[in-house]
Amino acid sequence: MSARLTPALFRHAALLLARLLAAKLPADQVVSTYFREHRQLGHADRGFIAEAVFAVLRRKRSLAARCAGDENPRRLLLAALGCLFGLNRRELDCVLSDAEGQWLARAKALAVSELPAAVRCDLPDWLYDALCAEYPADEVATIAAALNQPAPLDLRVNPLRGSRGQVLETLSAEGINARACSYSPLGIRLAGKPAINRHRLFLDGSVEVQDEGSQLLGFLVQPRRGEMVADFCAGAGGKTLLLGGLMRSQGRVYAFDVAEWRLARLKARLARSGLSNVHPVLIDSERDPRVGRLAGKLDRVLVDAPCSGLGTLRRNPDLKWRQSAASVVELGVRQRSILGAAARLVRAGGRLVYATCSLLDAENGQVVADFLAEHGDFQVVPAQQVLAAQGIEIDCGERLGLWPHRHGTDAFYAAVMERR
Repeated sequence: MSARLTPALFRHAALLLARLLAAKLPADQVVSTYFREHRQLGHADRGFIAEAVFAVLRRKRSLAARCAGDENPRRLLLAALGCLFGLNRRELDCVLSDAEGQWLARAKALAVSELPAAVRCDLPDWLYDALCAEYPADEVATIAAALNQPAPLDLRVNPLRGSRGQVLETLSAEGINARACSYSPLGIRLAGKPAINRHRLFLDGSVEVQDEGSQLLGFLVQPRRGEMVADFCAGAGGKTLLLGGLMRSQGRVYAFDVAEWRLARLKARLARSGLSNVHPVLIDSERDPRVGRLAGKLDRVLVDAPCSGLGTLRRNPDLKWRQSAASVVELGVRQRSILGAAARLVRAGGRLVYATCSLLDAENGQVVADFLAEHGDFQVVPAQQVLAAQGIEIDCGERLGLWPHRHGTDAFYAAVMERR
């Protein structure tokens, strides 16, 4: 861990964990708010606290089993520090009472192998059952183990500001351990978690934080200079900026989203990037007239659809406790509507890419199958073939399937389709 345990650090971690367990907001927002309220905490202290509370969110079911019915934020945190991080009695002595020492010894002695499979995997029952309906149980355990690990910090180089080699040289000269990503031609993976948002390369738009798997979606779209392109669910614009960069700021990229606050974040990133071909557009729904006016005119459309986000559990472990089987069904209805609306923008011969960061076929293959059954003028293009044509060699299948245990990325699904 990034700092030595002290009573003050433990108190902050327990307070933040209590807030997280009661919150309905995304965990990263809750953590950011807490750190803004406690600006006296240094970088190492924040790293310790965040690492500890996110570990509890990842492993909450098995940690609760170790608590043996006496589950509260303090006990969950002690169990995580003792059982997951391996802190010994001497290292925990500053925060541990004698009675808690005996309790923690029992918690460490628990035979985890005898717990139910969903508890061992730290998954809710509904999600474990859904995955077992699609994959063998031993593979589900492997997937869960990978998703229960913290994600690395990936950067994407802005090709308008420089090359990946130049960025790597700069990072190396400053003692930052970094390497080229395995697949994305613009990706860089950092060995640690430096405060990159304060680094000059970030501030001047030379790099953005973006998972390598997310970067590959832009290469599936494969936009060319001078084309008309849309990021249909742009959000904060990570993939929008990638598309604009691949086009060398020539042509036009429409960034559609229904949330004004997300587009506001995109505009700040856009100002750093140096791109002039990105046009954020606030819409009220996928049926907005501003979308309809572009029907049949766009060369390429990316639909990174609203989804359960379960492929990002390494970064957002709270999602598995906030989603449900019912919410996945509701998302499927929304995804079908958005994909159908986005398809109307694609010209004859144009490309449509449907993507999610979900693990579940209900949000992935089933949505695409229903779309293709209703839109006979679209055909699938093998994703692996699209990437290979750009010099990206990766075993990902006809429909892109990325996994943390196979590719070291967040889990992504994508189908590349072209209009006849």
